[in-house]
Amino acid sequence: MPELPEMEAWRRALDAPVSAFPIEKAGPAHIATLKTIDPPLAALEGRRLAGAERRAKRLLFPTEDGELVLLVHLMTAGRLRYVTASEKGPKTPAFRLRFQGGAELVLTEAGKKKRAGVWLLTPEAAAAELAHLGPEALGLGAEQLGEIFSTESRRLHSLLRDQRVIAGIGRAWANEILHVAQLSPYALSRDVGPREVERLATAIDSELERGLELRERGANDKRTYRIHNKLGEPCHVCGTPIARVDFEEHTIYYCPDCQTGGRVLKDRRLSRLLR
Repeated sequence: MPELPEMEAWRRALDAPVSAFPIEKAGPAHIATLKTIDPPLAALEGRRLAGAERRAKRLLFPTEDGELVLLVHLMTAGRLRYVTASEKGPKTPAFRLRFQGGAELVLTEAGKKKRAGVWLLTPEAAAAELAHLGPEALGLGAEQLGEIFSTESRRLHSLLRDQRVIAGIGRAWANEILHVAQLSPYALSRDVGPREVERLATAIDSELERGLELRERGANDKRTYRIHNKLGEPCHVCGTPIARVDFEEHTIYYCPDCQTGGRVLKDRRLSRLLR
């Protein structure tokens, strides 16, 4: 799933193009992709977007008149692309906006499952839709992170991925951040001391900023990630082979030497979870 660095890179790339021309045609949209029917997509036609904004892992496109907000959540396989008038776009995207002059904003989604979503909302409804999200991860700081830890008792990898607690981090960047902070993904937040909180807050900013810089330069996953999806490869810090823990919906990657004192973590499916 695209996370804060990827979403922010897309936001910056889309901000100017989507506001250049009024919308000529809104839609069509796949029945599973469009999550709202009132107001109808046609209400966008003739209006101009004010640009692109981001909240956590969602992109928002408010209209220039302030009356509507187009909200897009890409989920795992969704991708959003601005196609110029001279380019050839996909024939049947999950969602399409055509601008005057021929350019298009298109949403595609790989695979058979259609999980990406598009909402057309009033500003008030958009605020309500996003109200459950926690503070943005980038710039969170040690003080605010410490306050969160004082009210939570969760394993760090799970806590970092909880959008209601901290917004913008998913499984991949949680892996990268915890490695830099030299913390076990299984460590409990209540057991993390002040120095470790400081180290983790610094790692959150440094890794998300690193990811954003690389994504803006067009770096792929292989060039961007140093821990995530690197099973068996040597840790770039100590050379220990990267290990993995598998769960139903996500996978944790970590360095046993840098993060767990040499211990190999086991997943619940093996019923040998190390504490």
